[in-house]
Order: sequence, then structure tokens, then C-alpha cells
Amino acid sequence: MLTPLHKSLLNDFQRDFPLSSRPYQDIANTLGVSEDDVLSALTELSDNHLISRIGPIIPPNQLGVSTLVAMAIPETQLQAVADKISAYPEVNHNYEREHTFNLWFVVIASNAEHLQAILDAMEQETGYKTMQLPLLDDFFIDLGFNMDFHNA
Repeated sequence: MLTPLHKSLLNDFQRDFPLSSRPYQDIANTLGVSEDDVLSALTELSDNHLISRIGPIIPPNQLGVSTLVAMAIPETQLQAVADKISAYPEVNHNYEREHTFNLWFVVIASNAEHLQAILDAMEQETGYKTMQLPLLDDFFIDLGFNMDFHNA
């Protein structure tokens, strides 16, 4: 069950997250609760898989280099390979698509050599080839969602 604090955290801090040495205290001050209350509520949201991360969205190739990657993985191996890919700290998300190339993810590295080393390691570890799909045109998709909890 979502509490009013959970709902405020989910809806009100998707954008304009406080940039300070104590952002959770700033949020707590805004909401009239303690910093511990905010941290506990965020932990509960994470534990219940309602949030997966708190962090910035940095435009592609502004810090280091990045590429979209696709892999063709047999269905019986998909979850195991996805788990291995997700374990790389350079991977910020991965997802399944209905296609021969059914596992897609973004890799971010400090430079082109580091990026290639990561992809080589993934191929070695999984036994499957990677296909790089480098960014040609940049499109921004706002991933913030207005969460209407009036009827929840």
C-alpha cells in the first residue's frame, strides 16, 4: 500500500531533484518529514520494485562514450544472459524485445577502448555476439510520468 509519502516521492521528485550535499534532507524539509522517513520510504519503494534507481539522466556521449547494443539470445538462456549483462556497472538498463535480437541494452564507458573491452568481455562471458547500434540522431524522451493517485 502506498502511503502519502510514497506518493509524493514518486510524483514530485522525478525532476528537479535537489542538488545539494543533503538532497534527502532537502526533500524531507519540503515534505515536512524527517530525512530518515524519506530514506526509509525510498528503501521500501525499491524493495517493492516500484523504483529501480535514483540518479541523473545524462545525455548520450556527454561523459565518456555510449552505444546501444543488441544480442540474439535463445529464449531458454535470456534471463541468465540478461542477469550477466546487468551485473556490469557500465550497463544502465537492459530489456527484452520481440525480435531475433531480443536483448537490448546501453553501455557507457570512459572511452572507445574501454567500451570495446566491455563488449569483448560480455561476448566472452556469455558466448554470444554483441551488435553495436551507435547513436546517429539524438532524441530526448522525457521519462517522467505524472502519477495521478487521486483514485489509488
